[in-house]
Amino acid sequence: MYKTKDISVLIVDDEEELAATIAERLEIRGIKTQTASDGDSALSLIATNPPDVVVLDLMMPGIGGLKILKRINLLSLNIPVILLSGYGSKERSIEGMNLGAFDYVMKPCNLDDLITKIQEAVNTK
Repeated sequence: MYKTKDISVLIVDDEEELAATIAERLEIRGIKTQTASDGDSALSLIATNPPDVVVLDLMMPGIGGLKILKRINLLSLNIPVILLSGYGSKERSIEGMNLGAFDYVMKPCNLDDLITKIQEAVNTK
């Protein structure tokens, strides 16, 4: 089992304040984080410094979460993706699961639940 200090997570969310808050709270618990506010930035970070897990918002302008998920899968890096789903997008979360996402959490997410899912995702790699 991974210790949290051995885990790196990329948080992708166009709500930059939310992404920064989640990143800060994960960092306090020893998880290394990076953030991206759009799909292109996320894909660039994944290509140059692949994280252990991606936490990905479904609803973003430009390249949406499901398209980013598909592109991550095409990279064949075996990076588990946990979808962040806002109110009313549970169906899209299920669609994401069908496209290969590891799991999803609803916003606002409980940090302990998110950390548990991150650890589970890393353990399935």
